[in-house]
Amino acid sequence: MPLSPPGDGKAASRAPGAGRPAHLFDLGGGEALGAFSLPTSYLAVTPARVVRISLLLCLLLVAVALASLFTGTADISIRATLREFFPWASFLSGGLTEAETSIIMSVRLPRIILAAIVGASLSVAGVVFQALLRNPLADPYILGISAGSAVGAVMGILLGVGAWSLGIPGLAFLGALAAILIVFGIAGREKRRETNTLLLTGVMVNAFFNAFILFVFTISDHVQLQRALNWIMGDLSLADEQALFYTSVFLVLGSVFIYAFARPLNLLVTGEETAQQLGVAVEKTRIALLAAAALITAAAVSASGTIGFVGLIIPHILRLLVGPDHRLLIPTAFFTGGAFLVVADTLARCLVAPAELPVGVITALCGAPYFLLLLRRRLRLTS
Repeated sequence: MPLSPPGDGKAASRAPGAGRPAHLFDLGGGEALGAFSLPTSYLAVTPARVVRISLLLCLLLVAVALASLFTGTADISIRATLREFFPWASFLSGGLTEAETSIIMSVRLPRIILAAIVGASLSVAGVVFQALLRNPLADPYILGISAGSAVGAVMGILLGVGAWSLGIPGLAFLGALAAILIVFGIAGREKRRETNTLLLTGVMVNAFFNAFILFVFTISDHVQLQRALNWIMGDLSLADEQALFYTSVFLVLGSVFIYAFARPLNLLVTGEETAQQLGVAVEKTRIALLAAAALITAAAVSASGTIGFVGLIIPHILRLLVGPDHRLLIPTAFFTGGAFLVVADTLARCLVAPAELPVGVITALCGAPYFLLLLRRRLRLTS
């Protein structure tokens, strides 16, 4: 059966978001696996509504980025900064010094753009993993995908392939694919995999990869060790034009590809048998979406290191707010994930100024308690 993204009218009418689900995810027996109860119905998902909400969230991302641009240890005039970007605006007086221009254009702006790209990448990937596993606890970090990418990136640093344009991203992508193969291979090849088994396997694979990284640290020299540590803690300070280019390309292409499968994703959430009966090539679709999610995760990790819990928090909160229909969920996760990581990175820059926290510390402080809350409520619902 050919793999085709769009579904027919019947498929769309049965997709989540059409008033069907009472919980985040339902299994065939009607058991609620979500951590929170959802409203029994949502507003209909129309192209106009998707565009309207996406534009509002895009404006939110721009506003957050501008606020981050003017926030930092260096006291830089907002009017002078706006004059730098809009030289034709005669009502804006003053200008930036050479040092201030360097701070804005070479330090803050690339970092903000990379934070938005990485946040969007991890959030969209989290949407895919949660939908395919039908579990709100799944994300690239918890499933070991980020750790697999980090192993590839660290090996690239040790092998000195950073001089190649796609050397480290390529190895990070291979590491992400290896993590997926290991997790699904260990969890079993049966048609109906237990999501708990997959999650536990992901946690163990994550621990193994982290142990391997620590081993690599012990045999690295000081320069390699310092650079590798930046990957592990999550660091956006090394943003450059090359990183911005390839991460944005992978994000745009991967997100467009994933969005093309929004309706099949809706059907997969209702159950694999239902999706297959409605014309979805289940296994091919799963493989294609897993590969796309791994691609954008690998690109993000290769530029920023392992930043956890973004793909857990944002998709789950948005499902509660806008509903589980992926035609709306994917674009909202794109913009909200970017805005979230920009805020987190701004806090990382400013909380202990003039020192700086790794952005992964901020996301972990937000995500770890949220994960435990989800797990506690999920166990209460399934007990």
